[in-house]
Amino acid sequence: MLAEAVEGLAIRPEGTYVDVTFGGGGHSRAILSALGPEGRLYAFDQDEDARANAIDDPRFTLIGENFSHLKAFLRLHGVRRVDGVLADLGVSSHQFDVAERGFSTRFDGALDLRMDRRSPVTGADLVNNSSEEDLARLLRLYGELPNARQMARAIVKYRECKGVQGSAGESGIKTTSDLKEAVAKHLPRGMENKYLAMLFQALRIEVNGELEALKAMLQQASELLVEGGHLVVISYHSLEDRLVKNYMRSGNFEGVVEKDFYGNPLSPMRMVCKCTATDEEVAENNRARSAMLRVAEKVEMKNEK
Repeated sequence: MLAEAVEGLAIRPEGTYVDVTFGGGGHSRAILSALGPEGRLYAFDQDEDARANAIDDPRFTLIGENFSHLKAFLRLHGVRRVDGVLADLGVSSHQFDVAERGFSTRFDGALDLRMDRRSPVTGADLVNNSSEEDLARLLRLYGELPNARQMARAIVKYRECKGVQGSAGESGIKTTSDLKEAVAKHLPRGMENKYLAMLFQALRIEVNGELEALKAMLQQASELLVEGGHLVVISYHSLEDRLVKNYMRSGNFEGVVEKDFYGNPLSPMRMVCKCTATDEEVAENNRARSAMLRVAEKVEMKNEK
């Protein structure tokens, strides 16, 4: 959805834009190709591996931080208003394809799951140190797993058999294979991969605080955008997309549209369009099958600093 995302930004050659999920740099390169000499692009990525993809262009600046700090780090670079913000959420292809990152169910590797490896808590820490109740809650909430309680119980039982003692160090669940083995009996026949993907998603969201970071980014993006500026977000699961949809429509995460005395909506954003990946894109990249792209426009700038 590269072309649709860049088109959604409605780029002005002299404008200032932000790619909050730099990754491999594909979107950033496309944005730069549409900018003129006076245009500027700032990109965010908390993954240190993304630095290898940094673009050698005087119009480009890569900021190695979580996009939840969008406003603060742009101000450090003297930027207080931007013309467009792009976010391609979730895990990058590079992160999925590196076994030791622990994001993919296809490989055996450390159960890491951190997008920012400076963070202290890994996926192994989470599954070894959380109570059964807490594990069941996050698997139900973030993975939307119908058998969350049974999976949580199986994880706790498995780690106890492995001799875990409040640590993910020398025992317990250490690898993706350990985790898959722990829940193997609770994967419905024919749906093993789907349930594992839901399980890994839940743990990843918790380890990285993804939904809270997304909320912070959306609020800050709407504050930074000039009137008429565009916010473009590609999401890959319903939890992300629900937050994006609600915020773009109402300016809050509950989706409740507040109105003034005259009945005019008070949302700072106006939904412009939405689209899904084409059949050709899905055939080329199966991950795109769940992608939803939404575009919103900034419509007012009240009470902003």
